[in-house]
Amino acid sequence: MANVVVVGAQWGDEGKGKIVDWLSERADVIARFQGGHNAGHTLVIGEEVYKLHALPSGVVRAGKLSVIGNGVVLDPWHLVGEIEALRGQGVTITPETLLIAENTPLILPIHGELDRAREAAVGVAKIGTTGRGIGPAYEDKVGRRAVRVADLADAETLERRVDRALAHHDALRRGLGLNPVDRAALIAQLRDVAPKILQYAAPVWKVLGEKRRAGRRILFEGAQGALLDIDFGTYPFVTSSNVIAGQAATGTGIGPGSVDFVLGIVKAYTTRVGEGPFPTELDDDDGQRLGERGHEFGTTTGRKRRCGWFDAVLVRQTCATSGVSGIALTKLDVLDGFERLKICVGYELDGERYDYLPTAADRQARCTPIYEELPGWSESTEGARSWADLPANAIKYVRRVEELIDCPVALLSTSPERDDTILVTDPFAD
Repeated sequence: MANVVVVGAQWGDEGKGKIVDWLSERADVIARFQGGHNAGHTLVIGEEVYKLHALPSGVVRAGKLSVIGNGVVLDPWHLVGEIEALRGQGVTITPETLLIAENTPLILPIHGELDRAREAAVGVAKIGTTGRGIGPAYEDKVGRRAVRVADLADAETLERRVDRALAHHDALRRGLGLNPVDRAALIAQLRDVAPKILQYAAPVWKVLGEKRRAGRRILFEGAQGALLDIDFGTYPFVTSSNVIAGQAATGTGIGPGSVDFVLGIVKAYTTRVGEGPFPTELDDDDGQRLGERGHEFGTTTGRKRRCGWFDAVLVRQTCATSGVSGIALTKLDVLDGFERLKICVGYELDGERYDYLPTAADRQARCTPIYEELPGWSESTEGARSWADLPANAIKYVRRVEELIDCPVALLSTSPERDDTILVTDPFAD
């Protein structure tokens, strides 16, 4: 049976929640493979709205196994609160429906404190993080001083891990004018939350291998977008993990040969939250209109998203680095009513034309978009469920996007409702 990786192919907020929910109905296992609770998914199922941050999108579907992989950094207190909130909405979450990889690093309160203190200290040079400790937690992981889920099960091991982390953090805190960490209080907090987390702990790599051999369909869910990838994003204005599809294997412990289809989620225009370059950003009425029609506010932070025209150069680039098999084009209906539409087909920099975004940050900031104009449409595409329901110019727009990004459209989304989806290519087809 086919296994599918879902990745955002822009700067995040592409509508992954709806698409993953749509696909999860046909999957047996939904595995989250990177990021933290700084990423948010909004699912609309019937009259119920679910806002997820740490949990995989499949958790709201009965009969599915949801998995948090080792590529994630996990805030255990946030997770407990998120589980309780979903239970209040009638969602059943048990150790039979949710597993957490034993080697998943934890986000501690000290990580959030460090994150926020750093952002405040650098002022205008800030990265634009959510301040939730994601970056510092990943730093501790690669610095080999993280507290991991499995460490919660043994008191002596837990204390050694905390002491190693504090030897590093207390020195940093002094430089930032923060008080030393209260070691006893931190250990007490961890011991208190331990049983609430350990009940879900499992060797996820082993479970996923068994599921794959049994012919179960696995859906690998990423957070954020490929342009925030630590290696291939608009560095340093990126997240602290690999976001591209290759991370699905590393972040869950399943081999790369287990992936059969990579679905890139792409918005029909472009948005970004936080700092960093954005070649097609609009500071005019068109940008305001895109933001208002698309309800462009972050699920996690509530921050207003920056909006701009579709950037085919960047999406072609992310499709290449993630090995995207097909894209899910979302929010096409937001473009309804525009008389003219623009697509970025290249950049001008120092008198030269580029068909990719340069790596150096100063050059990225100076790239000027080269646009191609297309006619818009006055008819509504909202709720369309077949090509026949779409205006001719909307179809031309979609086809031109395919040509420019060198990748076919597999799914087309025309509203937040999960059934308002046009299936072109089935990612789960054998």
